[in-house]
Amino acid sequence: MLSAERLAAEWLETDGLGGFASGTVAGWRTRRYHGLLTPAVAPPTGRAVLVDGFDAWIDIEGQSYPLSAQRYHPDVTHPAGHESIIDFRIDPWPTWTWSVGDGIVVEQSLFLPHETSSIVISWSLKTPRDGVRLRVRPFLSGRDSHALHHQNDDLDTGATIEQRDTEQTVRWRPYSSQPGVVSRANASYAHDPVWFRNFLLEEERARGFEATEDLWSPGQHGWSLSGGEAIWHLSAETGADAGQSDRGVESLSETVDRLRATEAARRKRFPSPLHRAADAYIVRRGSGKTIIAGYPWFTDWGRDTFISLRGLCLSGARLDDAEAILCEWAGAVDEGMLPNRFVEQGDAPEFNAVDASLWFVVAVHDFFRVSLAQKRRIRATVRRALESAILAILDGYVRGTRYGIGMDDDGLLRAGMPGVQLTWMDAKVGDWVVTPRIGKPVEIQALWINALRIGTPLSRQYAALAARAEQSFNTRFWLGNGCLADVVDPDGKSGTVDPTFRPNQLYAVGGLPFAIVDMERGRSIVDAVESSLWTPLGPRSLAPDEPGYVPYYEGGPVQRDGAYHMGTVWPFLSGPFVEAWVRVRGATPAAKSEARRRFLKPLLEHLDVAGIGHLSEIADAEHPHTPRGCPFQAWSVGEVLRLSNDVLASAETTALAPRARSITGARRR
Repeated sequence: MLSAERLAAEWLETDGLGGFASGTVAGWRTRRYHGLLTPAVAPPTGRAVLVDGFDAWIDIEGQSYPLSAQRYHPDVTHPAGHESIIDFRIDPWPTWTWSVGDGIVVEQSLFLPHETSSIVISWSLKTPRDGVRLRVRPFLSGRDSHALHHQNDDLDTGATIEQRDTEQTVRWRPYSSQPGVVSRANASYAHDPVWFRNFLLEEERARGFEATEDLWSPGQHGWSLSGGEAIWHLSAETGADAGQSDRGVESLSETVDRLRATEAARRKRFPSPLHRAADAYIVRRGSGKTIIAGYPWFTDWGRDTFISLRGLCLSGARLDDAEAILCEWAGAVDEGMLPNRFVEQGDAPEFNAVDASLWFVVAVHDFFRVSLAQKRRIRATVRRALESAILAILDGYVRGTRYGIGMDDDGLLRAGMPGVQLTWMDAKVGDWVVTPRIGKPVEIQALWINALRIGTPLSRQYAALAARAEQSFNTRFWLGNGCLADVVDPDGKSGTVDPTFRPNQLYAVGGLPFAIVDMERGRSIVDAVESSLWTPLGPRSLAPDEPGYVPYYEGGPVQRDGAYHMGTVWPFLSGPFVEAWVRVRGATPAAKSEARRRFLKPLLEHLDVAGIGHLSEIADAEHPHTPRGCPFQAWSVGEVLRLSNDVLASAETTALAPRARSITGARRR
């Protein structure tokens, strides 16, 4: 049997459209988001949980042995198939091995074919044996992925069944408001509708949410495992499934063989586990591309997209995807701002981010830099669109725009108004803004000065503005104790500072194309952050000796949001920290080697802990630094990939141009 920690770990499969399958190694669902078939009905959004899971048994000689495990309220486990799991791996896709009965070894694997709203699940005997049968009873809901399901009289319990040779196709559509489910299997099917009640979702309970739900099971599939591989192909009738074929031409086994071969070949092209993890977040949006901020509950958000893009795409050798994503956003600039999420039909744009637009400028700069280094030609129309977006952002911020955002007389960027949180420290509970940072936050100034320097080749005026802002920054933010203030002019109180010790000051030294403090000050900042904030999973968001420090991210929504930026560790901040740490040591091969050993290695070890193959959104501030929040987070993976392939790459292996290079060949105005 696997260890309790391994059984609790989560796996993830994505389809390239925003849909996914996920669960625990043990098999029971602990989140409302865990499910087998969760397509994005309006890619990459509108996720619906159609098939939540299944129970499975091996039958031989009158005995039944479970392969599945479920948790029911109150804390009942039935069946207990997890006790027979002897192996689990994710390469090339999630695969379980059980040993049951008298030496019967069964293997189950599943994968999502790329850009289809479908999943392929298969079982096979690893030890030949006569008379072995497999039974599978699926659990369905048909709900929004954020909701829960309960027994009701509105559900349609019907099914349509088609028989073709040795395979059956069954269609279920519990609710007309959600897509139907198509089940193809080389099995028999017996329709036997029944409700299963009070499934317990332990993570929901721990997070202070409703934690029980009911699922509907339409019937049961049966296979003879002794006769060969059991195949089950589930798909959503969304119109997005490219994996379906003309059944008059292609059998189920032929379909699955084709999908399996295509997907295996696609995954083999990833040069490392980090590149493979990165692929999960880059999805289709219409004819373009976007980045999912994290699974299982996030979609695509502006700030997350541009921070993540540099690692996921630029360090991940996906320049075409980077171009598509940046072009998708370039046309959305309004009054100098980019919305902090893509706007769905009927939704009003949300511009509640001062930094999203500035991160876009940085991402474009790095896209141009890497394209130049790799001698990749950028079409003139693309260059014009991206440069025009940069100019619109900078001009909008110089003039002033929403939420009090605008350049002040000292050249720095002010931002904020009561009740609105505009920086990445964006936790808000009702009217309570947990970390109000109205004024001139330190990382916003680092982004602003970098953006002005990036824009200088496009317009000469920005050179003087950047110089003024940089001088003001070094005068006003330096505290004299070896650190930078977190906010200058807090709450509009001119001449005052908020000295709270947070990791945001790292961006003045690393994490951006240009450092804006000298290396002597930079070394002092980095040393202080390492001493007070660094953990094996990245920097804390607040020093332990500061008022309000929260060591553990636990409790209900109010408690957790109150802890979100009050000590909680954020792995994505490893990017600016490690880059700053290396920069102040001259970026020597020895410094890079030491940084790999001391800082990168523990982060890579986390790939096998919580969300297997990925990095978590956050972790507790204190030992043992339990992973929390979203178990599959784009900017955590992106920044670690950027560190591994770019920041810590040796001069002999890196293909990237120097990081201090600005846009080359840009036109002045």
